[in-house]
Amino acid sequence: MDIQRINSLIRDIPDFPKKGIMFKDIFPLFQDPIAVEMAITHIVNHINTTIDKKIDVVVGLDARGFLFGPLVAMRLGAAFAPVRKAGKLPGATTQVTYEKEYGTDVFEMQQDAIKAGQNVIIIDDLIATGGSAAGAQELVQKLGGNVLEFIFLIELEFLNGKSVLKAPIYSMIKA
Repeated sequence: MDIQRINSLIRDIPDFPKKGIMFKDIFPLFQDPIAVEMAITHIVNHINTTIDKKIDVVVGLDARGFLFGPLVAMRLGAAFAPVRKAGKLPGATTQVTYEKEYGTDVFEMQQDAIKAGQNVIIIDDLIATGGSAAGAQELVQKLGGNVLEFIFLIELEFLNGKSVLKAPIYSMIKA
């Protein structure tokens, strides 16, 4: 029931950000605080029932992963670390170039965001081709972290993005 309510709040926007792309707009979800609570609780329950290791850091991807990541981290008693597009973080950073559905981009993390051996969950709103998630995984590994799982609100199954990832994925909604 929770997932149906959440899914009903996600709208399709055709031809955004370019022609031929069907964008999944999650922002209407945030107009319904109960639905947001349902989504966060669902994700945390999933983590607590399927992962048998302590989560040290929740990594959220720029920008919609920032909406879920800190809330999930807080509930887990874990740190939150952002992955941002290049040039947006202060201090020393580590970078990777990654492929996305409609081009290439550069992600970076602050070098002290993850310590060697820490267990990490990577969270974002959507997985399409898997390029941005794979870039985030590469960053976490460069910093010495262990990616235990990827969590997405939405998975575009027809693009098979999970095939490029080197850790299990969980998605609440498959489209």
